[in-house]
Amino acid sequence: MTFEQMLERVRYEGAYPTRERAEEVVRAVLAALGRQLTGDERVELTARLPVEAALAFTAEIPCTDGERLTGWGFVKDLAARTGGTPATTRWDTGAVLNTVAQLAGPELLTRVLAQLPSGYALLFGRAELTRAA
Repeated sequence: MTFEQMLERVRYEGAYPTRERAEEVVRAVLAALGRQLTGDERVELTARLPVEAALAFTAEIPCTDGERLTGWGFVKDLAARTGGTPATTRWDTGAVLNTVAQLAGPELLTRVLAQLPSGYALLFGRAELTRAA
């Protein structure tokens, strides 16, 4: 998938009026995700993204384990950084991460979700499964 195709898919998923708005959202969400993901999963996901998206994703230095955000914390942090509301930022996040999930493929996405704190599966369009006590 090219960056242009990615933007068109996000524009469609998010019902954005312009390509420029879709690009703003893609860059903001990928930079925020780049702050949360480390290790081999970060490297592999970078390789599967279009070059422009990969540059946005790797532009931020990953947080240390003590600074990892839950899925909802991720949305709230991104809303604060972009000036959006939590509701619109949740929408934006879903539009972008659904496309990222398709690019990653099921095996890599499973590993990415295993690395992240709870609450990210729904952002990627997957059910949030919990283990029985």
